[in-house]
Amino acid sequence: MMHTFSTTMRRLTAGAAIALIMAAAAPAYAATPADTLVQAWAIDDIISMDPGEAFELSTAEVTANTYNLLVRLDLADTSKVKGDLAESWTVSDDGLTYTFKLKPGMTFASGNPITAEDVAWSIERVVKMDKSPAFILTQFGLNGDNVSEKAKAVDAATFTFTVDKPYAPSFVLNCLTATVGAVVDKKLVLDHVAPVTPTADYKYDNDFGNAWLKTNYAGSGPFKLREWRANEVVVLERNDTYFGEKPKLARVIYRHLKESSGQRLALENGDIDIARNLEPNDLVSVSGNADLSFDSAPKGLVYFITFNQKNPNLAKPEVVEALKYLIDYDAIGATLIKGIGEVHQTFLPKGVLGELDEKPYKLDVAKAKELLAKAGLPDGFSITMDVRSTQPATGIAESFQQTAAQAGIKVELIPGDGKQVLTKFRARTHEIYFGEWGQDYFDPNSNAETFTINYDNSDAGKVKTLAWRSAWEVPKAMTDEAKAALTEKDGEKRAAMYRDIQKKFLEVGPFAIVYQKTEVAGLRKAVTGFKLGPSFDNTFLSGVTKE
Repeated sequence: MMHTFSTTMRRLTAGAAIALIMAAAAPAYAATPADTLVQAWAIDDIISMDPGEAFELSTAEVTANTYNLLVRLDLADTSKVKGDLAESWTVSDDGLTYTFKLKPGMTFASGNPITAEDVAWSIERVVKMDKSPAFILTQFGLNGDNVSEKAKAVDAATFTFTVDKPYAPSFVLNCLTATVGAVVDKKLVLDHVAPVTPTADYKYDNDFGNAWLKTNYAGSGPFKLREWRANEVVVLERNDTYFGEKPKLARVIYRHLKESSGQRLALENGDIDIARNLEPNDLVSVSGNADLSFDSAPKGLVYFITFNQKNPNLAKPEVVEALKYLIDYDAIGATLIKGIGEVHQTFLPKGVLGELDEKPYKLDVAKAKELLAKAGLPDGFSITMDVRSTQPATGIAESFQQTAAQAGIKVELIPGDGKQVLTKFRARTHEIYFGEWGQDYFDPNSNAETFTINYDNSDAGKVKTLAWRSAWEVPKAMTDEAKAALTEKDGEKRAAMYRDIQKKFLEVGPFAIVYQKTEVAGLRKAVTGFKLGPSFDNTFLSGVTKE
């Protein structure tokens, strides 16, 4: 029956095939049309498509292909950025004002011209909405009261951005490469704003189009968002008004398919073009298939277990250290992440300025028991652990559950989809959480700040870094050093500062970094030009073709 269905699909027109691809319920698949790239990927982490709100890994790739930024990471040399909307830029002598000149003749997908006013308003709406990723911009001293002066259009082609300190220019520019720096079509979004009753916490009378942009599109990239259905599908289609080189593909479809075995089967059958979540066993099983090929790249993505400091047991330093000794890093590396990751215990991934390749922890049950006894918990305790119900996350959580039990710690696993576990983690209502963190921009501060700075540890805290989400009162000396590194212009000195911070973090941080991701994608041989990027927002699809 599956063979009959697949054969029938291959005879359909492209439009009909797309309709069935979108409508078919897993595990029914459809052969992919020649002008359409179909990827299987676990996309249940997507919460919003608004670039001023989205803070999830899957959304970042979608945004990278549908919106433009002032500048982007230069993939030929990741120590640099290159112009996207910006043709050129200068930095004032005092290091505070960045002036960008826009390229001429650019338009949004709507046909509206892209101007410096759109750039300024895009930053203004991010700051005033104050959603999760806003801190990437507000850390430069921007707030709702001053943003219109700090980020402004001088004329239609000139935009200025003024910061509060003479930061290392590479830091400022890298922050502007983050998803939150996406430029939206001001005219189009203003047509879709919803009224809001001002409150003490939100003083504006509209939502800046946030409700509409959660599921709609106002960008200028090579593709435009056609549809997103939660836990099901994301559909992109070619933006024929794009001012750059037009994509060869008419559309790109992300099919939500969590299980590696299902992705492997669909890839082997030709029902998808790319599989994005293959596990080690499935990678091995398809490696000899002449119809398939692979692409891989180290990713600036680290996976960690974190221990909520609101829990009185987890707040004991000896308990945190004991838990770090109850992770079987060697077994995880040899089995669960083989080929798709590398054991890594520091928060800066390899390839980033200041990386530190030290691994002081290994499975040591006797050491963990000794530490638990010192903490007054010789018989262990019971605890819950939230984990996304995908592999290898579930397997790693189960491994930790088993090794923790050897020291008397009873771990109850609470699986959920990406939105469920993220929402709970962001609300600080977890106990133990297994999650991931990808760089928001290609600079060491992206990870250093979130892991080592907590501006306000109250539940009302506005800047919700990972340290805040884990309710960790970071030692002041560590935070001070992280902040000082931002203004250090000497690259070697700055790198040394980050290495020192990581050594201190390893000793006292309520996080166990487990591994760094190696992203692997399985491809049909018909796919050409697909290249995984070094970060989650640098996999670009406009150059992909199908033979």
